[in-house]
Amino acid sequence: MPKRTRKIAIALTLVAGVAVAAVSAADTAVPYPKGYRDWHHVKSMVILPGHPLADPFAGVHHIYANDKARAGLTSGQYADGAVLVFDLLEGGVKDNAIAEGARKLVGVMHRDAKRFAATGGWGFEGFAGDSREKRLVGDGGQSCFACHQAQKGQGFVYSASRP
Repeated sequence: MPKRTRKIAIALTLVAGVAVAAVSAADTAVPYPKGYRDWHHVKSMVILPGHPLADPFAGVHHIYANDKARAGLTSGQYADGAVLVFDLLEGGVKDNAIAEGARKLVGVMHRDAKRFAATGGWGFEGFAGDSREKRLVGDGGQSCFACHQAQKGQGFVYSASRP
């Protein structure tokens, strides 16, 4: 193969590899959950210093579920398209009450059994503060899934429906 042809072939291979990597990343990207604060509010809780998850999850937590996730919370079976959102805000004491502060992150679990087969059928992402673009999960959700594996019997979900 002539030297010029070989260089072109190598360049095309590199471009194709980058394109495949970009498509693969897009295939497993979890979208920002627009309008989630209008979804079903599942629960709220506060993690205080001293809790095993306080670093990095200390603060005020609100959990939201879209309609498919809400059905899953009741049945224990989550359909593709189910989305759960973990809205984490700074917490502080003001006037003898725990008050919300700035948003720390928006955590998302997005159900798609095929796309996210390596993480129990769930895609995981965290969006920094109020950003809809700055992503915090850089390992394809493996670190999130490592904790959620303890909830395998509940579809890898910590929250539950309550009457």
